[in-house]
Amino acid sequence: MVARPFPAIKGALSDGFTLALCLSGGNRGRNSDIEKSNREANMLNRFTRIACGSAGLVLLLVPLAQAQQPCCRSEGLEVADLYRVEGLDERRFTHAEYWESLATALRSDRIQVTRLGESVEGRAINAVTAGSGPTTVLLWSQMHGDESAATMSLADIIAWFASAPESDRLRARLAERLTIVMVPMLNPDGAERFIRENAVGVDINRDARRTATPEGRILKSVRDSLQADFGFNLHDQGIHTAGEDGPLVAIALLAPAADEERSWGPVRQRARGVAAAIATALEPDLEDRMARYDDAYAPRAFGDNMQAWGTSTVLIESGILPNDRQKQELRRLNIVALLSAFETIASERYADEATAAYDSLPMNRSVDYSILVQGGDLVLEGAGPIRADIAIDFDDSAAGTGPRYGEIGDLEGVVALDTVNASGLFIHAGPGEEGMIRRGTPVAITARRGPDPESQKVWALGTDAP
Repeated sequence: MVARPFPAIKGALSDGFTLALCLSGGNRGRNSDIEKSNREANMLNRFTRIACGSAGLVLLLVPLAQAQQPCCRSEGLEVADLYRVEGLDERRFTHAEYWESLATALRSDRIQVTRLGESVEGRAINAVTAGSGPTTVLLWSQMHGDESAATMSLADIIAWFASAPESDRLRARLAERLTIVMVPMLNPDGAERFIRENAVGVDINRDARRTATPEGRILKSVRDSLQADFGFNLHDQGIHTAGEDGPLVAIALLAPAADEERSWGPVRQRARGVAAAIATALEPDLEDRMARYDDAYAPRAFGDNMQAWGTSTVLIESGILPNDRQKQELRRLNIVALLSAFETIASERYADEATAAYDSLPMNRSVDYSILVQGGDLVLEGAGPIRADIAIDFDDSAAGTGPRYGEIGDLEGVVALDTVNASGLFIHAGPGEEGMIRRGTPVAITARRGPDPESQKVWALGTDAP
């Protein structure tokens, strides 16, 4: 069943319902929950086929929200599943591994690969172009070397553009109306080490003003030569919550400010409409796990400067989903976000898009630490107990690995994702440098019932916990 609004009498109905035309044929049920099984979706298919019957043409009352399903949620998930590039099952991969995984797709005559230049250490920085339309779209990912979720998504989108059949109307439409230039892995030297900065320790996203790095110069140059109409700044983020008490953020969006006043000129307003379309497309899957990034003007950052240079730019931050340590589900949802954005741009719907879906998102609230151990007495070898809270962060917050010490002392008011009540317990710390524990060093602590190292153990954290 394909449900479409019936314009002549749609407005006559109330209470959130619309009259829809049920055409003969199957229907892909709308799976609004990541955790729903295919079996549940198939049950919905069977229900709609029974409702339509074999007569071919009946009238159904369906909820308005279900009848109006904007592009491109189902299309994006289909692309993610059918054109998934092999060899990118984990977030950490090298420059060579990435481009080797794309070797087949890049042989397509639908795709153009351009070597834009080289990183500090001489690794190629490439642009992949799909489409030849009049509207230009520039995307760049992994300018921070340890932020690879969207780099995987771009690989799948490239494979789709390269090998989807001619009958794929969405691909044909986008290719006709847009010129899409993708720069995956802008920071290949950082990706090689899986670190944020480039090979000389510079954060490329703070190099828009000086363009002192080769990677920054390449990004500025490709934007200028393309005179990009739209831009997508693709990042990963650590632990953030949706608002004060919301769940972990999976996707954060931003139409960055172009000036200190955070004014809404036409360039930024177009980005706002695109961001709203993305939020609408992702809402069935993420619901309360989306947030709006802080729009304070950052004069050194590329996103803000792109907006000022005339490119309507949207920031997409891939955060954290439960049970998605390698961000494979976020890889899929980024495809939904980007195809929805492309279609909005191709149809020029951004001008008419209601922005409430973006404007009403809760703020992307930063969390100081992953864990706060509060109320215990710290015990170091050779020293008496001292009342001290311990803040802990992880090297990889998505995977929850590599715990490291943060602040130690009176941490009342410090915000953490999880707080461990250690009242009445003694926190025995492993031997640190010169008998001390220092901020940034690996955590090795054991909570015991008493100050004696042989007293009853309650819990431990860290591989060398005493």
